[in-house]
Amino acid sequence: MVTAITYRVLALPLKYHHHRQHHHWVAYIDQISSIALCVDIISALVLFPVLFLFLGSFFGDARAAQGSKNGVYIVYMGAAASGKGSLRDDHAQLLASMLKRKKNSIIRSYKNGFSGFAARLSAEEAHALSKKPGVVSIFPDPVLQLHTTRSWDFLKIQTDVLIDSVPSPSLNSQDQESDTIIGILDTGVWPESESFNDKDMGPIPTRWKGTCNAGNDNVSFSCNRKIIGARFYDIEDDVVAKGQSPRDMVGHGTHVASTAAGQAVQGASYYGLAAGTAIGGSPGSRIAVYRVCSPEYGCTGSNILAAFDDAIADGVDVLSLSLGGSAGIVRPLTDDPIALGAFHAVEHGITVVCSAGNDGPSSGSVVNFAPWIFTVAASTIDRDFESDIVLGGNKVIKGESINFSNLQKSPVYPLIYAKSAKKDDANENAARNCDLDSLAGALVKGKIVLCDNDDDMGSVVDKKDGVKSLGGVGVIVIDDQSRAVASSYGTFPLTVISSKEAAEILAYINSKRNPVATILPTVSVTKYKPAPAIAYFSARGPSPLTRNILKPDITAPGVNILAAWMGNDTGEAPEGKEPPLFNVISGTSMSCPHISGVVAAIKHQNPTFSPSEIKSVVMTTATQTNNLRAPITTNSGAAATPYDFGAGEVSTTASLQPGLVYETTTLDYLNFLCYCGYDLSKIKMIATTIPKDFACPKDSGVDSISNINYPSIAVSSFDGKEGRTISRTVTNVAGNNETIYTVAVDAPQGLNVKVIPEELQFTKSGQKLSYQVTFTSALSPLKEDVFGSITWSNGKYKVRSLFVVSSKSSKSY
Repeated sequence: MVTAITYRVLALPLKYHHHRQHHHWVAYIDQISSIALCVDIISALVLFPVLFLFLGSFFGDARAAQGSKNGVYIVYMGAAASGKGSLRDDHAQLLASMLKRKKNSIIRSYKNGFSGFAARLSAEEAHALSKKPGVVSIFPDPVLQLHTTRSWDFLKIQTDVLIDSVPSPSLNSQDQESDTIIGILDTGVWPESESFNDKDMGPIPTRWKGTCNAGNDNVSFSCNRKIIGARFYDIEDDVVAKGQSPRDMVGHGTHVASTAAGQAVQGASYYGLAAGTAIGGSPGSRIAVYRVCSPEYGCTGSNILAAFDDAIADGVDVLSLSLGGSAGIVRPLTDDPIALGAFHAVEHGITVVCSAGNDGPSSGSVVNFAPWIFTVAASTIDRDFESDIVLGGNKVIKGESINFSNLQKSPVYPLIYAKSAKKDDANENAARNCDLDSLAGALVKGKIVLCDNDDDMGSVVDKKDGVKSLGGVGVIVIDDQSRAVASSYGTFPLTVISSKEAAEILAYINSKRNPVATILPTVSVTKYKPAPAIAYFSARGPSPLTRNILKPDITAPGVNILAAWMGNDTGEAPEGKEPPLFNVISGTSMSCPHISGVVAAIKHQNPTFSPSEIKSVVMTTATQTNNLRAPITTNSGAAATPYDFGAGEVSTTASLQPGLVYETTTLDYLNFLCYCGYDLSKIKMIATTIPKDFACPKDSGVDSISNINYPSIAVSSFDGKEGRTISRTVTNVAGNNETIYTVAVDAPQGLNVKVIPEELQFTKSGQKLSYQVTFTSALSPLKEDVFGSITWSNGKYKVRSLFVVSSKSSKSY
């Protein structure tokens, strides 16, 4: 039995929070019922796509369809319709015949990659319409948000850009005349940024069918040979009259776009920090911008589907979405705009790359887990933003933050633990967490205050503002998780330390009658080790959909990433400074465009590769070791697993040198839908391409999902004595005709893994060969999930597939 999960969005007025003076819009999700047994995808995909933006803030939409009120509903009708007449008129007729409504009830019409529309309906009307022939599903237009992590700490929008490191010869040697087009679904773009100059770029590809719609910003907003297209979406009919445009008024979309495909900009920095050359993953690629999010309305599912629909018709090659759902929210595939749009985009040969989410480190928090989506986790790079503390006696304690402190470098400022500064009638727990109402101003004034951050009731910025308002001159925050992620606090001296480092400071405070300290301004430290490490906020597997697909797929840089920013952000600027042209932010929103850039580079080099072949290349060439030549760890130092990093950290060189690929075919996805409980009639409505003789396999069940031709292997409900045999097929794409690959297995203790055959003898390029993997064990059930790998090598290429085996039920996470 499948138990559904239902959530209610409590629509509240838009709120402004003084976190670096950015607007933060908050929507609260109230869980009504939970526990989803994920027998099928129908009950397991995300309801609320959200933009993995500011860690600690996000958009919320106060305009959600609620109850019986006339709200916006999405009517999904499967594959793109064919026939005479306007699809909008067809949809309007459907509404009129059922509801006798006016044409202007229709907000959006989808007609390129798939069929459907968004309309204003009551709940009763929507229910009636769901019974009409041709309607696959109908659901309230999801409220999308700019995403946050579980931490309340303020972190900024997050994007990945290759910055001040040794440029990858393979990526940067890509032809500047690349015709690969990356579509960015986000908050828009700041076209004047130097990252988007079109110097030395050739003509716009003739196959581009899109447009540059500047809206009411047509005087200053323009496209060029780098940004070749721009669209914007809103839920109001007269959007132009409201002054809307593709211009980014948040910063997130600009950061994402420049990370994926920004031109090389020398001398880039954030006020002198992280100085170097900022360059996107595929600087020769073109960019098409689809602004699906706005401060007024957040990010609505109807807009995201409209952007997917337009992008399919426009001719993009890659779609990059730093969007996703909140962990724990599972909904039908047919109610999830991202999963639906991605399915049809992949059908049209477009690789769809999405963030894994920022709800880590909780197990099972990964989102965007449909197998046709390329799901990206976030990891650190070898750069640290260090803001150190100097204690009396010149003892140095390392801290993490971005601040431009003007304190003296000598430790001359009184230092106090917040607990010791509490008011007489205050709660001790609140005081040590630097709650403003719990601190005695006389004990704080003129001092540096050491604050705990374990109450989950206030952000680091709240602590900073509270101490500052009482006359404190600096703040040291204790937080093991955010210690590895730098946030910016302007000119105020604030730094973050771990509990281990805090113990040293507390010991010093307790040993001195008059303890003193200072906080030094931030410096960039390069060649930091170990790196990469999985960021604390990066969402983790196993997939809430099914344990028979390993998610996330890959990890990429997502911590302290420098990339382009909107040019008018005075709120971001420290006191006395001009707005920044580049910004440093963190999140899976940052790691996503890193992979999008790599995907674009691979597509340029291998234009005939399908989305699944490109995904396979990236996954099977990934690395699982750090710059200490040791296994990748999490930010806490624990050994990371494929539930943390998927196949591993992306390699920008090996991924451009593929040997074998796993192609997940249309038949695989159709079978996947069968295994997940869809009947044949519904599958025929959803899929554009389906063999005439296709039928769901007789033994259709969730455990069969393990056999779709995915680059990684996941097995659940494992009985060691019975064993399990999994099949895979690889294609020789290296160009050499005759070659032999041999297998090497890295199996965990207690698990027996046998591969048949042990050699694959290819006689020509393009040839496909299959093999089987049999898992057995004397341990039944397994005490824990176990991991290993299968690597095929011919001496030149290594093709590695990670696997996970679990005795836990595949029917639920």
